[in-house]
Amino acid sequence: MPKQIRWSLLSELDFSNILEYLEIEWGKAVVNKYIDRMEDSLNQIRNNPRQYPLINKKKKIRKCVITKHNSLYYRTNKDYIDLLRIYSNFKDPKKLKL
Repeated sequence: MPKQIRWSLLSELDFSNILEYLEIEWGKAVVNKYIDRMEDSLNQIRNNPRQYPLINKKKKIRKCVITKHNSLYYRTNKDYIDLLRIYSNFKDPKKLKL
């Protein structure tokens, strides 16, 4: 059974900032395409949360590449999935605080 998804405040802020940037720089069509891609990724995570690689075994954090520009970091629990961050693939991942 698909699990519920909970957005952290940081992941909501990341998503909002990405959408704002895309709309300013590229227009509404690109924003809609990104939203569709995010929804596809979230549906895949909901249905099979372990399909993406663990990047931190201790904290049980997984990474899903949404586009070549950013990735979604999340953690699964018994009842739900926590979205932690949406982070640029061009930034140093060591600076990402989860």
